[in-house]
Amino acid sequence: MERTARPGSTVGADKRYDQQVFVQGARKLKVAPHVAQKAKSSAIDGRTTRHEGYAISLKIRKRIEKGFGWLKTVRGLRKTKLIGRAKLSAQLLLGFSVYNLIRLGSLSGWWRGLHV
Repeated sequence: MERTARPGSTVGADKRYDQQVFVQGARKLKVAPHVAQKAKSSAIDGRTTRHEGYAISLKIRKRIEKGFGWLKTVRGLRKTKLIGRAKLSAQLLLGFSVYNLIRLGSLSGWWRGLHV
């Protein structure tokens, strides 16, 4: 974060990063930590959760993770048989291309899209 984050920007992370050290480090850099809140003993307080952008960030993160979940279950990315960064990148590109086509078809009403 120190190299890329600018003051006033946000950083998104999952529940594992809901820790005092991470949240304080982000605030020290003047970056808003958009971390999913733990149910108990959360380091995220009202300073972050009261903003509309926090709720939007959580919604978008869920949408992104849904695509990765689809790739793991449907496209076989959970246990890939390919070796090498280039081959894996190609598999990801093809998988996300198919996912986007399915998603576009269901959003436009072409088909029901109950599987996505």
